[in-house]
Amino acid sequence: MQHKITLLIKEALKNLGIIEDVSFSIEHPADFKNGDYSTNVAMVAFRGRRQFEKAIDGDENTINVKYGVDFTNPHKLAEKIKIELEKDLPKEILKIEVAGAGFINFYLSQEFFTERVSEILNKGEEWGKNKILEGKKVMVEYTDPNPFKPFHIGHLMANAIGESISRVVEFSGANIIRANYQGDVGPHVAKAIWGIIHSGEKVEGKNALWIGECYSLGATLYESLHPKGVEAKKEIEVINKKIYDRSDEEINKIYDWGRKVTLDAFEEIYKLLGTKFEYYFFESEMAPIGEKIVRENVPKVFNESDGAIVFHGENYDKKLHTRVFINSQGLPTYEAKEIGLALTKFEKENPDLSITTTAIEQGEYMKVVQKAISLVHPDLESRMKHVTHGMMRFADGKMSSRKGNVITGESLLNDSMDIVKEKMKDSKISEEEKRQISEIVGVSALKYSILRSSLGSDIIYDSEKSISFEGDSGPYLQYTTVRANSILNKAKDLNTDDKKETPESVTDLEKYLYQFPEVVEHSYETLQPHHVATYLTELASSFNTFYGNKQILVEENKYMDYHLNLIKAFTQTMKNGLWLLGIEVPERM
Repeated sequence: MQHKITLLIKEALKNLGIIEDVSFSIEHPADFKNGDYSTNVAMVAFRGRRQFEKAIDGDENTINVKYGVDFTNPHKLAEKIKIELEKDLPKEILKIEVAGAGFINFYLSQEFFTERVSEILNKGEEWGKNKILEGKKVMVEYTDPNPFKPFHIGHLMANAIGESISRVVEFSGANIIRANYQGDVGPHVAKAIWGIIHSGEKVEGKNALWIGECYSLGATLYESLHPKGVEAKKEIEVINKKIYDRSDEEINKIYDWGRKVTLDAFEEIYKLLGTKFEYYFFESEMAPIGEKIVRENVPKVFNESDGAIVFHGENYDKKLHTRVFINSQGLPTYEAKEIGLALTKFEKENPDLSITTTAIEQGEYMKVVQKAISLVHPDLESRMKHVTHGMMRFADGKMSSRKGNVITGESLLNDSMDIVKEKMKDSKISEEEKRQISEIVGVSALKYSILRSSLGSDIIYDSEKSISFEGDSGPYLQYTTVRANSILNKAKDLNTDDKKETPESVTDLEKYLYQFPEVVEHSYETLQPHHVATYLTELASSFNTFYGNKQILVEENKYMDYHLNLIKAFTQTMKNGLWLLGIEVPERM
């Protein structure tokens, strides 16, 4: 409908002698009393009146006479556009009004809303999908944890965001390929292995948590100025070199064991989060590829500097800076590995678009890397997108989990599930069902807390508010959907043959439902899942208001059949929307 109104406005502008490429917007008013759509076209056109087509003699006043356009103020111009629009009004539009300084408001017909309810029921799981990316292949890289280190909060955020973006892209018609890039070489691995060696303990039976503790030990001493720290740093740098060239049998054994243990632990987390990757890329594999590409492009793209190889980004864009791609020890840096990764992605799958999700602090260095890639392969520049997310902060200021450990992504998930389970302790359902529900609801609480905010902004996480069944939370959306499903289950055996009248008035619930495909499209265009989260919260609120004001399953309700179809349309939209957020709906709560 939004597209249809856009074409109507452009045709009206053309008929009035106004250039058609006026950059106007069409939005849903915050208050439905002001219509279902509203446009600022008259105000934009008025401000840009000098861009209007001129009459043959070039006199602007001649346009006023020839076309009857009044340039006195935007309100009068809006009235003229309204009259032109009304000459050929489609059946979906009930009326048009001019308001305020010159907004043109469109009110949709009752028939339009009832038809949308039928459309939702007919399309089912396909409702909301579009074909923007039909026939296109898109690779989305996200999560990117490092073996030998804990799965931290940033990885949890990247996973929730990347998974949601993947689903929005898939809903837009693309063949989606999920990729995970994991740092299995580098100083952090050497620090962990140093910690393992100096722990004096056997590795048999040890888990990823213990490896993380060993990493912390090595990392702490590496930064220490104490003589022990200085000595440890030298030893860690030797280990790092040996990891790359696989020259030490004992280190190789520890490395292979630790890599497998941590990767297996990550798989358990991916399973819990509902993510399955098609590709796992590793720094150890990308390093030689990236190093080769960098060396081959000296001095064309890269330059030697003090024994290292660097890229002077500022020579191409003043907003960029210099980065080291091969260090003075001859080892490829993260930047070189990123080049190897990017080109490997295109070599393996040749996607039409490659999207990478990282924390915002990597934003500037990724710009430098992508600029370097564009100079090596100019054809790839327009096919790469980088999406960044902010940091998670805690409302209570605490930096440790409920069990007293430093907060990791895994501990945060466990804490969230434990809080839900605690709230269900008096429930009469089985312990297994409590576990299942606490898992589904606990994960959704965290995901929604991450996805409700626009990307790039920091997230203030409040564990108690996140699992609230009221207001702006994932469990609230799940509970509302379960509640709607329970109404439909109660109505299964009811005969509604004599209750098929259609109400004369349109509810806010109907006014929200038809907007879903627009929200999906906007989320893809901006790569911002929070638009879906915000919409679902508004939709759930409109349902609760609708249900609170209506008696659905009563004999005297002559609109029962339509009301039940409306609830079916609501549950379908909620399920489709929650799927886009990676949130599952339990059978009951």
